[in-house]
Amino acid sequence: MARTPSYMLELGTSAPSFCLPDTDGNKVSSQDFHGKPLLVLFICNHCPFVIHIRDQLAALGRDYTSKGIGIVAINSNDVISHPDDSPEKMKIEKVKAGYVFPYLFDETQDVAKAFKAACTPDIFLFDRSHRLVYRGQLDDSRPSNQIPVTGKDLRLALDALLTNTRLPSEQKPSLGCNIKWKPGHEPRY
Repeated sequence: MARTPSYMLELGTSAPSFCLPDTDGNKVSSQDFHGKPLLVLFICNHCPFVIHIRDQLAALGRDYTSKGIGIVAINSNDVISHPDDSPEKMKIEKVKAGYVFPYLFDETQDVAKAFKAACTPDIFLFDRSHRLVYRGQLDDSRPSNQIPVTGKDLRLALDALLTNTRLPSEQKPSLGCNIKWKPGHEPRY
């Protein structure tokens, strides 16, 4: 398992647009969240880093969609090399994990490249104008460090956004498995 940090896209960057199928085959677009804060999570089914935090991701969905935060998860992995991340298995994972937000498939990997996503999980939080206000880790927990998964860093950012208070100035990169790029599609960020 390669430990890859997030790229840390520049704060203030506009959210790239997307229109991707969810696990039921319905198209979900960034425009569906017009005027709402938007949390975009790059995840997948098989990554040990994502599996380690998936209960907290599900809890975040339950806690914050009811507060008006739009949330989507996107899987951009190459399913030829990683068949456990196929759309059929994403549908099973969405139910098993208890995700209440759409879980989208980025078959072309163009959306991951537009966000400059590098790892799973890779987390991006945008304000109502869809300007980036937070990118980085969920919290300090990793599969091997025995720190409890709390979602502390992301929850602080979400709460600050909802209360119009200053967002954390220190934002630590996320760390996880690298996105599984199709041969010849590796980005050069």
